[in-house]
Amino acid sequence: MSNRLVGVAGAGLERSCAPQRSDWVRSREPAAGVQLLQAWFGGRGYETHRHDTYAIGVTDVGVQAFDYRGAAVVSTPGQVVVLHPDEPHDGRAGTPGGFGYRIVYVAPAHIGEAVRAIRGRPCALPFVREPVLANGRLAGTIDAAFWFSQEPLAVDSVVLRLAAGLLDADPSAFRAAPRITIDDGAVARARQYLDAEVTRVVQSSELEAVSGLTRYELARQFRAAVGTSPYRYSLLRRLDCARGQLRGPRSLADLALATGFADQAHFTRMFKAAVGVTPARYRRLEAGRRNG
Repeated sequence: MSNRLVGVAGAGLERSCAPQRSDWVRSREPAAGVQLLQAWFGGRGYETHRHDTYAIGVTDVGVQAFDYRGAAVVSTPGQVVVLHPDEPHDGRAGTPGGFGYRIVYVAPAHIGEAVRAIRGRPCALPFVREPVLANGRLAGTIDAAFWFSQEPLAVDSVVLRLAAGLLDADPSAFRAAPRITIDDGAVARARQYLDAEVTRVVQSSELEAVSGLTRYELARQFRAAVGTSPYRYSLLRRLDCARGQLRGPRSLADLALATGFADQAHFTRMFKAAVGVTPARYRRLEAGRRNG
């Protein structure tokens, strides 16, 4: 008997029910702010870490266990996992047989824009209280994300469907609530600046000059619009830059300095806190993917 893990763009990946010899990950970024990732782990996959994105996935094989918002949670095949931006969590197998899953990471800005289109006005980001749920709309959209063409319009459709599914799963989504006035132009300028400056630490005064807002007002509006703080956003962009270069021969010490970290130890701590594995292990997993 075998379980079929659906691969990117419809490629089937056959995996036996027997214990696997090695962990693996496969990822693709079809558009800026959207990442597709498929993985299998035989034991502990990730230490406690946080994303600055929504992470919406489906467990394909085995039992996926994780700690989230102070509780131990499990997800079985077919169930949807929804993790919100900046929420600490880990990841591990809930049984000796390991677990496999597919997940879509989406920038909160994309979800916010899609929600605004659905509701016809600016509003808060959707919040799903239960991290594991049976939701056919979200599960079907994740399937579609891995089967669709990677063309921009197809990705737009996936993001819109995910936003609609999150709204459906948020019981407070259509209640009136106090709204934070957001200067979209100021937040966009700050984001664009941080997207460009991925090789160094950006100072608060720089963002004040770029956005025209005080650092505290910018932090408030930035979190409401983007789902995380300017600092976290900048840190993750620098780590993304470094992660993209882990496929090459450059040393970890060089990568650390090239992306604004004090040294390799600092880079390793920050990378593990964000991704759940060390840069060295991520490099081995990437090598395993290419050689598999």
